Amino acid sequence: MRYENIKSGILTVLVLVSVLLTWSLWTYQPNYDKMENSKYVAEVTVSEKQEVQKIIKPDQALFHVKGQHYGTKNTAELEKIIRDIGRWSIIDVKNYTDKVENIDELIHGSGNVEIIFPGEVPIELYRSVLNIEGKRVPSFNFNRIVINVDGLDKENGIVYFVSSENQQVYISHISSTNLTEFNRDFYKNANRYPQYFAYKVTEKRTLFLPEGETDMTTSKFLPVTLNSDDFKAALFSDPSFVQKSFVPHGEEYTNDSSKMNINYDTNILRYVNPTAEDNYLDSSYALVKRSIDFVNEHGGWTNPFRFVSKSEYKRSVTFRLYSMDGYPVFNDRGLSEINEVWGRDEINMYVRPNIALELPLTTEMQKVTRPSGHVVLEYLQNKKNFKPELLEDLTLGYRMERDSDENKLILLEPAWFYRYDKTWGQITMEDLGGLKHGLE
Repeated sequence: MRYENIKSGILTVLVLVSVLLTWSLWTYQPNYDKMENSKYVAEVTVSEKQEVQKIIKPDQALFHVKGQHYGTKNTAELEKIIRDIGRWSIIDVKNYTDKVENIDELIHGSGNVEIIFPGEVPIELYRSVLNIEGKRVPSFNFNRIVINVDGLDKENGIVYFVSSENQQVYISHISSTNLTEFNRDFYKNANRYPQYFAYKVTEKRTLFLPEGETDMTTSKFLPVTLNSDDFKAALFSDPSFVQKSFVPHGEEYTNDSSKMNINYDTNILRYVNPTAEDNYLDSSYALVKRSIDFVNEHGGWTNPFRFVSKSEYKRSVTFRLYSMDGYPVFNDRGLSEINEVWGRDEINMYVRPNIALELPLTTEMQKVTRPSGHVVLEYLQNKKNFKPELLEDLTLGYRMERDSDENKLILLEPAWFYRYDKTWGQITMEDLGGLKHGLE
């Protein structure tokens, strides 16, 4: 009897131990570090992140007042205008293209204010800047916001979103109060801005150029070289498997599928991931948004870059450096641009400068004057084989290059630039009889 009791007791203990072990297995949670995805993700910040309104910005505003034209490229002035527009409630956005006989005349008519962007902006992305009401806003791109100050439609103000590239117009409305305040704060004071004149290139395109000379500033900067290891950590899926080697004129970082080169002479960083699938089928909105997000992920806005162009066909987006006073900066080696090319889910190519212009030499700044639009236009028209219909843009800007006296310094020199047959060129002060640089 005692033997049976002992056996029953042992059996009971074994059952309890079994239950305890089973419960432990069911409730056990291993203490693994959390990973957001299957790839190594490094928290790297080269510089600060930027919101959409800091990257997608207009580069000019034009005021058309009773046959006179006034304009500004000043960054602070344009930011005031966008802040004001950002407070409006924009309603009833509709396609208006079929009702417009001549888009060029609609844009530049008296009583209009043009807010001009350097590239075609997806409206879905810019909704984070503007207050557009309605869940079913149509999908479109625009490069101009046109505010009709003189007109009311059923007691509401009219705002057009125009794509001069695609020849499309979308109409929307704002309150008459918003329109009255904008008229008072900006349009009625338009004559405080420099005066412009119209040059009709074709029936569908008119350029506006400054009537008089423009005062600008030549500047010099001591560039700061960005940390290559930060980019290695940001761009490669697992930096621990990346090999570094020194090559002629720079460094090279490689793993089994990607490569990053940094050229000391040109100060250009080039990252290539040839394994990225190239059958990109996404929208223009997704293309631009992911391009901005990609740079934000590693804080790559090391200078005041702005979105300037995109190509769905090439799956590419370009951001350009702008001066503090609101002019585009050009360099024939790509030192003033960030370029991205995308595959389906990954970046295929990333090309950018590896320096930042953080240290301006204030003692080296010089005030200079650049010729009027009349002078520059006359030069272009006198060029052999010049075809006006191929002239796409003509603007003041800055040439970025190494200082000839001190190679360590970066020089920003004001100059006229023109886009002709999809290629940027420069008109120099030294030789108005011919091109000194061709800029791709």
